[in-house]
Amino acid sequence: MPSLKALLRGVLVAAMLVAGSARAELNIEIVGGGASRHAIAVVPFKDEGPTQGNLTPVIRNDLALSGAFRLVDPSAVANVPFVPADVRYPLWQAAGAQSIAIGKVENAAGGQIKISFRLMDVSQQKQLTGGEFTVTPDRSRQVAHAIADLIYEAITGQKGFFNTRLAYVLKSGRSYALQISDVDGQRSQTILRSTEPIISPSWSPNGRYIAYVSFASQKPVVWVQDLATGQRRAVANFKGSNSAPAWSPDGSKLAVVLTTSGNSQIYIISADGGAARRLMYNGGIDTEPSFSPDGSMVYFVSDRSGNPQIYRVPVNGGDAQRVTWEGNYNVSPKLSPDGKTLVYIRRAAGNFRVMSQDLATNDTRLLSDGSYSERPSFAPNGRMVLYSSDAGGHSVLYAATADGSSKVKLAVLNGDVQDPAWGPFNNP
Repeated sequence: MPSLKALLRGVLVAAMLVAGSARAELNIEIVGGGASRHAIAVVPFKDEGPTQGNLTPVIRNDLALSGAFRLVDPSAVANVPFVPADVRYPLWQAAGAQSIAIGKVENAAGGQIKISFRLMDVSQQKQLTGGEFTVTPDRSRQVAHAIADLIYEAITGQKGFFNTRLAYVLKSGRSYALQISDVDGQRSQTILRSTEPIISPSWSPNGRYIAYVSFASQKPVVWVQDLATGQRRAVANFKGSNSAPAWSPDGSKLAVVLTTSGNSQIYIISADGGAARRLMYNGGIDTEPSFSPDGSMVYFVSDRSGNPQIYRVPVNGGDAQRVTWEGNYNVSPKLSPDGKTLVYIRRAAGNFRVMSQDLATNDTRLLSDGSYSERPSFAPNGRMVLYSSDAGGHSVLYAATADGSSKVKLAVLNGDVQDPAWGPFNNP
């Protein structure tokens, strides 16, 4: 059975060899689930268009991505309402819609536009939520995401996540690109490009900074980059390897993996850099740290039991407790925002799959299929899990509902994606 050291070497080689284009347009494709989705019709808003934002395609894609909605085709209904008084509810009920989103776009002063929307319950014939937004046309995509958030919360009771962002690494030829994008893949930006590998992006809790590992200096060094200014600083550049950054929930500290003592071990450092405090003393390899949401524990991977398994240890030091017991190869732990669920990668029968584990009962659930998946992370509301996986010879982004009932593919065109990370609610 390969050791954890061999695993880490293999992951690094895979990261260095994966090829593809850096084009980052994402297309949402539903690939599983659907029986219990809420049926909604999103009617094209009055006077929307390219210069006014094309709002409804963005809203529809967001709702489809969530796995909680089934979209009813509005063109099949002989009623095109823009305000509540125009809705002919029996027609929409006959079409199977449980709710209907309607709206309009109007010109406003100073070159701005006014976007109005209403979500109507078809059976009760009443408004569930609504809103008005006056913005410049270039901000219409953010408004569309905000509308999708309002719809999601009105139907599910959970906070929407469509105005959050994703981070991931793409490779084109010999060039590596660290990119961020909207949840639907649009408005992608390259924040770092290098001819050397970039791995392990990690969002700060306030959404302003990203920590990552760059090999530009011919060894792994942990950097933190300010997304607002583009400025960056090396926060872990100790002797040997510096890798696997993970933010504390308050954003003041990072857990990193250093080899200053020989084997990979976990250290705590200030988010501004400085001296490193070793978390544990262990003769094996400890790696891939991840803080619990309350900041009291660090979850990590260790081979101290002979095979890679997930453990946790108090952030102030103490005895480590083993968390995963099923399977002989479990890596890449991430906690849900409420701290109740752990997702990770398990290797079984040669396949690497995303698993979900209830920390109270230890019950596990399979979230992915395919032969290779990596780097799961939760949406900030805990309702979905992002990861990359193989599909048709490429590595693409997937998002699965946390209960495993639905899955969507976010297809990166003509390229492979690695090390995805879902950002927080904060979106400066």
